[in-house]
Amino acid sequence: MLILTTPNIEGKRIVQYLGLVSGEAILGANIFRDFFAGIRDIVGGRSAAYEKELRSAKEIALEDMSEQARALGANAIVAVDLDYETIGIGKGGNMLMVSASGTAVIYQD
Repeated sequence: MLILTTPNIEGKRIVQYLGLVSGEAILGANIFRDFFAGIRDIVGGRSAAYEKELRSAKEIALEDMSEQARALGANAIVAVDLDYETIGIGKGGNMLMVSASGTAVIYQD
């Protein structure tokens, strides 16, 4: 599945727009606590463990979106947007949601 942030595919012709597709992934409430417990992992202001979890959540959201597009018969998704949001769940902490959305299309060479 071709996944692009641009609204078109350079050198290709979009022949059908199939509609909006999206995917989401939510990191659990304990993830922030776990990251802060592993603060020793931070080098130069970056946490490898946190970045790994974010990448994993992004991949899950993109795969979920791709599955929806395949079910519609698409061979590409254009105009993809990724969003990262924190969701407060009271005294228990926060959850992080990664969402991906785009337009499922069929393109030809």
